[in-house]
Amino acid sequence: MNGPARTRAPRTSRARTSRARARLIAAGSGLAIVATTLGAAFGATAAQAAPARLSAPAAVSAASAGSVPAPASVRGAAVQDGEAVVQTGVLSADAALRIADAAMREAGKRKQRVTVVIVDRSGATRLVVKGDGAGPQTEESARRKAFTAVSFGRTTGELGKGLTGDGPTIADIPGTLFLGGGVPVASGGAPIAGIGVGGAPSGDIDEAIAQAGLKAVAGRLR
Repeated sequence: MNGPARTRAPRTSRARTSRARARLIAAGSGLAIVATTLGAAFGATAAQAAPARLSAPAAVSAASAGSVPAPASVRGAAVQDGEAVVQTGVLSADAALRIADAAMREAGKRKQRVTVVIVDRSGATRLVVKGDGAGPQTEESARRKAFTAVSFGRTTGELGKGLTGDGPTIADIPGTLFLGGGVPVASGGAPIAGIGVGGAPSGDIDEAIAQAGLKAVAGRLR
């Protein structure tokens, strides 16, 4: 005799989530924009930035030692006793593209060949824009400036002025660079991202370009 028929439980498919990685190439402008987002879809309007023109390579040198400012605290996240999960602000992909677009336009006006890098609060790279003719050192320079700015919540130009003396300082922290050109993006009193620019003949010019990028979204930050 045949035994009772066996029934199989239906298999449920496991939904897969993935981080969307998009690479936008600005046709005719020579700008390569690489952005990493968490499932966000964004347009390519910000990739219409005018290509940069002329510049001398950005100097990458170790900052001198001196006073040690305290790292920026995460003031934007309200944490109550016993909470296991907190919410923090994240710069949107659209805002990152607007920043890069405005920064590259400013670089074009100043005839500078630069690279713009945006990192998130953890220091991970969100976006890289390399202008026509920007030197190979400019990407790393810009990345380290952005990392430094978001780490301490202050511009790298301001931080660099406070480095004096011969003892160990924050300049010894790996990945940091205290040349002008790094600007933090803040929301709710806390840094949520960093903008770094490298490639101009002076840090002051790099920082002015980064500030132009920040200005493009200043009214949209909460």
